[in-house]
Amino acid sequence: MRTINRLVLAGLLALAPLASFAEEPASGDPDVTIRQEGDKTIQEYRVNGFLYAIKVIPKGGKPYFLVRADGSDGNFVRSDYPDMLIPAWEIFKW
Repeated sequence: MRTINRLVLAGLLALAPLASFAEEPASGDPDVTIRQEGDKTIQEYRVNGFLYAIKVIPKGGKPYFLVRADGSDGNFVRSDYPDMLIPAWEIFKW
């Protein structure tokens, strides 16, 4: 019994330095960034730096979500109208 206790204690002491190198597990909670753009409030939802959804809250309208269409950058669709593509280019700029 005494030998087992010594082996367990030696094992714990040997593994103690490794505990300081352990990384924190990635959290499943999203990071939400809120910003104002004109008369809209925009909330960006990210997990581990990956932007997966945008909530747009217009001042005089109903809020809606933009979600990734196919996993590539910049292709978002409205969650309530998935067939409507959101253009990612600009025609005019003042």
